[in-house]
Amino acid sequence: MCRLAVKSCTAVAPSSTANLGPGYDVFGLALDALYDKVTVTRVKGSDGRITIKMSDPSIPAAPESNSAGLVIKKMAQEFGVADNLEVRVKKGVPAGYGMGSSAASAAAAAVAFDGLYNLKIKKEKLVEYAAEGEIASAGAKHYDNVSASVLGGFLISSIKSDPVPLFVRFAPPRDLVLVVAVPSIPVPERKTEVARSVLPSEVSLRSAVCNVAGASTIVAGFALKDVELIARGIDDAIVEPARKHLIPGFDSVKENALAAGALAVTISGAGPSVIAFLKTARNSKKVAKAMAAGFGQAGVKCRTFLCRPSAGAHVV
Repeated sequence: MCRLAVKSCTAVAPSSTANLGPGYDVFGLALDALYDKVTVTRVKGSDGRITIKMSDPSIPAAPESNSAGLVIKKMAQEFGVADNLEVRVKKGVPAGYGMGSSAASAAAAAVAFDGLYNLKIKKEKLVEYAAEGEIASAGAKHYDNVSASVLGGFLISSIKSDPVPLFVRFAPPRDLVLVVAVPSIPVPERKTEVARSVLPSEVSLRSAVCNVAGASTIVAGFALKDVELIARGIDDAIVEPARKHLIPGFDSVKENALAAGALAVTISGAGPSVIAFLKTARNSKKVAKAMAAGFGQAGVKCRTFLCRPSAGAHVV
């Protein structure tokens, strides 16, 4: 554990999936598939210098353009920390594939900074700090992935009616199993912004009603710990149709997974990963192979991960 006298603190935070179909920018679910690890160390000097060291050289290391760096910078300013800090980020969550990569780094950074200085910040406030990191990848603060990475489980993030964000957490059903297929395709820089650019500026009332009904069903499913009810709500009439052309073979991947026993399939976050929802792991290997075959029909290789919901970020 981290105490005030320590020089260094390390935290890990899980991958996540956002939207879950109709819950665009609101729903997030922590996944134990992959984790990012962030170590924050006090080094010699007290001029507030922050140095980022990345395990993935393709990710910018300048604090102003790095998700972990933005979080540490914000927290240091707010708590009057002038120590020079070294931030080591070991990436486990692949960047740009719809698994909450920047959110995992940001969440782990917030938890590690809190532990290093023994601040004992409430976890909901840590989510707000972690959201600063999303500016690096998405151009703005978003709470769906970071709330899931910090708090774990299924999260509803609401920032509509109050300047203070509201986070409602549900413990997922124990028999909820997920299969994530991550295609090996190039993704653009600031991919989330690109994925947002293809969304419609207006939608029909019918589509809006469909998504409200689906989102409500998902919430009911998590509240009642009913995987089949959750799956019935994962029907996106707005975002998925607008984005699926960005994912080679998406229709085949979805059809194959459903035929193999998945209860529901949708885009994971902004994509291009695709996520399937199952009740128990009984058909999980069959679903994973079916999803890989779907991508294969489009000439795309993929990695698949069998996972369950994660309990969130923590100090190690």
